[in-house]
Amino acid sequence: MSNQTTNFRALTQSVSANLASLRASTPDVMKSFGALGHSATAAGVLDRKSKELIALALSVAARCDPCIGFHMQTLVKLGVTREEVSETLGVATYMGGGPSLMYAASAIAAFEEFSEGANE
Repeated sequence: MSNQTTNFRALTQSVSANLASLRASTPDVMKSFGALGHSATAAGVLDRKSKELIALALSVAARCDPCIGFHMQTLVKLGVTREEVSETLGVATYMGGGPSLMYAASAIAAFEEFSEGANE
């Protein structure tokens, strides 16, 4: 869905407004999800920016425009450079292609296995 005309500021604001409705109707779930996010991205062995770069890569791989917006917004606040983003996106691109290729090879093997003797 992402393209050059996506307005990520408007998108994240819109999603945030919709999430407010979920917060009102499922407060325990939303509080738990928020706590998970806070714990997962807290500085530890990896610093917060590194963890957000990982989240950005996963957002790209999952093709989640709102996720890209929220994580990029946080990364900019954390002082990310264009070079850090570019390298992260390079890895996301590589990994989106590599696993797909491996599963394609497995799918061919499954086709051959199931096709064996199917016409007998």
